[in-house]
Amino acid sequence: VQLQASGGGQVQAGDSLRLSCAAVARIFSGYALGWFRQVPGKEREFVAAISWSSTDSPIYTNSVKGRFTISRDNTNRMVYLQMNSLKPEDTAVYYCAAGSTFNTNHQDMKPHDFDYWGQGTQVTVSS
Repeated sequence: VQLQASGGGQVQAGDSLRLSCAAVARIFSGYALGWFRQVPGKEREFVAAISWSSTDSPIYTNSVKGRFTISRDNTNRMVYLQMNSLKPEDTAVYYCAAGSTFNTNHQDMKPHDFDYWGQGTQVTVSS
């Protein structure tokens, strides 16, 4: 397994969760890391991405700006998604991903921008 996501669960609206994703060395150094989410019957949706370079600001899709924070720990090869003020519409399977490109124009990234994917972790937010 090259990317291993964890941290999902079932929470109430307004609660917080932190998702974690562990990466093997060969797909961490120099790679951008991202989080996507998907609900049954819908396309995989971009959530957030962070560049390998500390000079690039992270990207967030509009619906999570101000509530979610993506971060990476380069020493331990981890990427995190801190999710605050969760809403029922955040309910989805969340996937971490790694890719060799990053949108410096800060537009939402696409699944095809990423080369490696984790297995997904379920987040359920009840109203």
